[in-house]
Amino acid sequence: CHTSGMLTPNGKEYAQKIPREELTHLILKLLQAWKEPLSHFNQHIEHHQELPDDSLSKAKQISNMVHELKTGVEKSMGIISNSLNGMASSEGPGLSISNEANMMSDSDFIHCFRRDSNKVQSYLKILKCRIMPENSC
Repeated sequence: CHTSGMLTPNGKEYAQKIPREELTHLILKLLQAWKEPLSHFNQHIEHHQELPDDSLSKAKQISNMVHELKTGVEKSMGIISNSLNGMASSEGPGLSISNEANMMSDSDFIHCFRRDSNKVQSYLKILKCRIMPENSC
């Protein structure tokens, strides 16, 4: 997976120990890392005419959801997207990450995306519980 080099906590217990700001930053880094590969993936599958229209629609929907989630996390946590974008563009591995994602098979791509989206979902649940502990977390 192109995001394998990112340091992410293994397991819920470790993620719970990370300060809120760092966990939020990690969520945004994961979402940012998928922005370009998802765009390329959408372009790639549009050329597969044997795919049903609902598959194409689902792929576009996923890309839009990632974008909306990133925007929502930035707004709700008060993080300025420029700081993340600046950091992502200044990191050396940024270019190789997207190139590696573009070279993956479709099944590997989907596997990696599912893995990272599960991480994001878990991290968001942890943040939600920290912000609103009354939700019986």
